[in-house]
Formats: sequence, C-alpha cells, structure tokens
Amino acid sequence: MENVKEPEELNAATTALVVIDLQNGIASTGRELHPYPVEQVIRNADNLVKAFTEKGAFVVLVRVSTLDGKDMLKPKTDLQVSPPQYPEGWDQIVPELAKYQGTYTLAKHQWGAFFGTDLDLQLRRRGIRTIVLCGISTSIGVDTTAREAYQLGYDQVFAEDAMGASSREEHEFVCKTIFSRIGRIRTSAEAAASLT
Repeated sequence: MENVKEPEELNAATTALVVIDLQNGIASTGRELHPYPVEQVIRNADNLVKAFTEKGAFVVLVRVSTLDGKDMLKPKTDLQVSPPQYPEGWDQIVPELAKYQGTYTLAKHQWGAFFGTDLDLQLRRRGIRTIVLCGISTSIGVDTTAREAYQLGYDQVFAEDAMGASSREEHEFVCKTIFSRIGRIRTSAEAAASLT
C-alpha cells in the first residue's frame, strides 16, 4: 500500500475541528506523552482552534466527564487499574482552549466522542462532511472517535502533532495502521493552512 499525499483544501463551511480530552485532569502539565510533550500537543491544538475560529468553522471541544462515576464504563479487564479520582476542575477544558468564544463543548462518558452524545447530530445539522481530529490519547480517545466517525461516513484529517499517547509505539502504530486507512494524516500547520 502506497501513501498518497495530495494537495487539498478544507472548506470551513463543511469541516469541523474535534479536539479530544484536552482537559485539566488528562492534559496536565508534566504528564508524560509521546512522541510530543503535552505542552506541544496543547500548543498545536491551540493553533488549530485559532485558525478554525478565525475562518468561522465549527470547533468541538470534547471532555470526558461524570457526575458521580456511575455513568462511566466499568468492564472486567486483565489490566488492574485504580479507581479514578475526580478532583475539582478535572473535567474542565485546558485554559489555552477554553478562552475561545463560539466553540461547542461536549461531555462524553466513554472513550469515543460519538456514542451516547449528540456529536453526530451537531455535525450533520451544520452540513459537516469532514472532521479534523486531534487530542489525547492517540490510541484511546482519538482512535475510538476516529473509528466511530469512519463508520458514520465522515472524511477525516488527523493532526498528528496535536495528539499523543502513553508511548511512541502506541502513537505510531495507530497512525500507521489505522489512521492511514480511514483518513489523511497531516501536521497541525498543514491542516490549518488548508482551511479555506
């Protein structure tokens, strides 16, 4: 299979930016993220939000949230994980992105941003056909959302340097084996520059 990188334009009227889980409790300073540090992921996402809002494109800031933890999934797994802690403000969008007016903040209760939310409704009512996707984690929230979007028929552009995972291997595996099959992989600068 050959990678083809064609020149492209993203129409601001039919393209949305969807940012996954860049919130205080997940994108905290000092968190180890690969291959890009969390500060770079936030900075690149910030540049995307700025470009999209300036062009009047739809921006969705997705956060995972819960009232009391009872609406969160609790499957039986081989990996033992500690019960999550929900300190005050953990589910608030990071300040760098929260400052923008006119963005749509969406709360989800699982990895993907489509299941159990009104994201598909919000996009379709605005005539959105393409989403630019970024956030944390490449291999969990971004990947699950991307697979859901693929099954719903959206074209996708992945802003590769505005996302990260727990390891470089996780990030690269998802980008090379999944994202390249269901969309186009670009830098955040390329995605922003192609928006018309």
